Amino acid sequence: MRTLEEVQATLQIAKLKEEDLQTTIHCLTFGENVSSADYCLMELDDTLCKHIEAGDSLVIRGDKDEHAVLCSGDKTYDLKIADTSNLLLFVPGCRTPDQLTNSQESSQVVHAQIWGFCNSYWELRKRRPKLKKLTKLLMENPYEGPALGGQEENTENRYTMQDLLERIQASEEEIKTHLDIIHACQVEGYWRMLDFDYEMKLLGHVTQLVDSESWSFDKVPLQTSLEELAPLEPKQMIEHCLNCYGKRYTENDEVFYALHEDKVCRGIALMLLQNAVKFNLREFQEVWQQSVPDGMSTRLDQLKSVALVDRMSHPETICLLRVEDLPEDTLERFNHLFTLREKWTEEDIAPYIQDLCGEKQTIGALLTKYARSSMQNGIKAFNSRRPVAT
Repeated sequence: MRTLEEVQATLQIAKLKEEDLQTTIHCLTFGENVSSADYCLMELDDTLCKHIEAGDSLVIRGDKDEHAVLCSGDKTYDLKIADTSNLLLFVPGCRTPDQLTNSQESSQVVHAQIWGFCNSYWELRKRRPKLKKLTKLLMENPYEGPALGGQEENTENRYTMQDLLERIQASEEEIKTHLDIIHACQVEGYWRMLDFDYEMKLLGHVTQLVDSESWSFDKVPLQTSLEELAPLEPKQMIEHCLNCYGKRYTENDEVFYALHEDKVCRGIALMLLQNAVKFNLREFQEVWQQSVPDGMSTRLDQLKSVALVDRMSHPETICLLRVEDLPEDTLERFNHLFTLREKWTEEDIAPYIQDLCGEKQTIGALLTKYARSSMQNGIKAFNSRRPVAT
């Protein structure tokens, strides 16, 4: 334990003036069995600091074969180790200069013990959540409706919210938002994706009822719909279908739904496209318009990010291409898109890379980094920066 006299002698050897320093002098010593493996440091921004100070938790998620991510209640961060040339010491009770009052006139020595040390720390970088795995898990056992008489429900590969939180590299809020996007619902406590044919069957029941009752698509009564369709499907599924394809509102204490024209038209287009590799565009548009409920109008812009139109082929064609089926990694996404089509216009490629943009990143910035531009018939086109293996 060093004395004040020993500290002052050391200052003289180092040619430092005592009056230029704090009057409180920390004398550090290593505790027993101290090692760098005892502690890990993590650098937090103001938002995450306030999150912790409020008593909320941060969770590290990832299977053994995945790179770990850190999740708050609503955001996901990459965890990366950052090395530092300075040795970082853990000293409980050590006070920083701004915490010292310097009220005493003479110098004093405070003895503090080092509990651990580190020369690296975890650095956090906000990232897009990894949600493709969520769809993959739920598609292992899609819900096809209630089991018919004598048949048993398949109870394998069913997941509760807690199961999903343990398996998916995303925050709880991001998972819940994506469950809503993919039209998943809870059945007997498990989150299930509806089999697409079953979902279209439910939508068909709803639109046929609206047509037979001559209701406005903007005013579909919930209670009457449930009563009329109860003999055909569970009430929970009918209400779920209305939530997926309409907007709920209340008028005079009665619940109504306004069906969303774009969502209904898109769903029916997906049903038509799923059974064909390519579809003659003109013929598809005719069949599509005939297939949607009377009073609704189909438009190609309703199919952004789910179908791709080829204007260069003769005749023009359309095929199914859903953004959720593409790779999550940015470079892999671009490589895959350029194997499908050598040159893209910004209008065509934008729906398939929009979700890759960070908070302050634009589609233009992504294209500049991952693609090369050229003029084709007076139109700017983008192709790969490197040869693409097909």
